[in-house]
Amino acid sequence: MGLRAEEGLTTSSAHILVATAVPAERDAVARAFPEPGAQVLPRPGIVLHRLPGGWDLLDAGVGPARAAASTAAALTAAALDGSPYDLVVSAGIGGGFAPDAPAGSLVGSLVVADAITAADLGAETADGFLPVTELGFGTVTHHPPAGLVAAVATATGARPGTVLTGSTVTGTAERAALLRARHPRALAEAMEGFGVAEAAAAHGVPVLELRAVSNPVGPRDRAAWRIGEALTALTDAFGKLAPVLRSWTPHD
Repeated sequence: MGLRAEEGLTTSSAHILVATAVPAERDAVARAFPEPGAQVLPRPGIVLHRLPGGWDLLDAGVGPARAAASTAAALTAAALDGSPYDLVVSAGIGGGFAPDAPAGSLVGSLVVADAITAADLGAETADGFLPVTELGFGTVTHHPPAGLVAAVATATGARPGTVLTGSTVTGTAERAALLRARHPRALAEAMEGFGVAEAAAAHGVPVLELRAVSNPVGPRDRAAWRIGEALTALTDAFGKLAPVLRSWTPHD
């Protein structure tokens, strides 16, 4: 999986796109890479932040639609530049489903997706919710490479499980219970992973999702949010994750 020698990329490691929702998450990832020399690279509709060693960071926007559009723009630009990505990582903070988020403190714990699932893509019927796949089209789940998920879990201590993507953040206990009943393996909830995964799949590129828990999924209590702690956990995770991703190939 050699890289193209373009705009400072090396030829010895994977070319990786990390898509976050907002600049604060992007910057938290960047802090895991102390090497100087980041480049700001405008591309049509987006701005990439390129770090030494083949890493591009993108604050892709909030919500699955914007995240998909921005990620697709980055993937297309890289392909046209002759340096396509080897892996796309959806990363950021998110809500954790108590009590099944990783052991220890819920806030600041890590979840790596072994399934990236659209929480509510489908139809409500008299008999309950039907995912879009049962309506005969589309997909609701993308599966990151199992070996990569296992390696990330080992390196970072993240717990593997389903990460849900929704256009609306859960704000009630009733909604949290409904989602867990519908998706019993769900460990975390965010708003971008499925959109990022859809774009990656369209380009035939593997995808990974990593979330640092900033709050429990349930009643909306801003006083209980620990965004700073979760961003710190995200930085620490990428510090441990970088060697794993640099050495990973799609054939592992």
